[in-house]
Amino acid sequence: MKKIIVIGTTGSGKSTLAKKISKKLNYPYIQLDKLYWKADWVGSSDEEFFQKIEAATSQKSWVLDGNYTRSSHLTWTKADTVIWIDLPFWQTLYQNISRSIKRAIIKEELWEGTGNRESFSRLFSRDSFVGWLFQTYRPNKIRNEAKLKSEEYKHIKFYRLKSRYEIMSFIENLLL
Repeated sequence: MKKIIVIGTTGSGKSTLAKKISKKLNYPYIQLDKLYWKADWVGSSDEEFFQKIEAATSQKSWVLDGNYTRSSHLTWTKADTVIWIDLPFWQTLYQNISRSIKRAIIKEELWEGTGNRESFSRLFSRDSFVGWLFQTYRPNKIRNEAKLKSEEYKHIKFYRLKSRYEIMSFIENLLL
């Protein structure tokens, strides 16, 4: 377990779990959102995004979080482990809403140097993380289930965590 990808729908806890694994294993932490987003919610071009990913994943070990399908050819081919946080929709929705409200209240910058923050107006817009959850929850589940069975990714050890208890147990047993 040297090159780990943590996947899951928005608000599932990918970043939290990836940071904990990174800390426990002393591996570099890579967040695809941080590599992708620029100031004022402008996304990177594929060329720029892919260069950042290549540089970040050139290390001998890492923990990466993110679901960017267009970059799977760069990350999944290198990964030896994928951890899928597959929580029920209602739980992910609750986490998403509560996280977005908290971020809007404290005006937390999401990715250092971008100035990108959640706001109450954004929370109720079509660009919200909550809206993104409704659009992507089911398609992500279908795509991830297919990847679990795919011959293309048979080199990867998959972990599918379906509850907070399974996530906590995974972290506790990581170095055992």
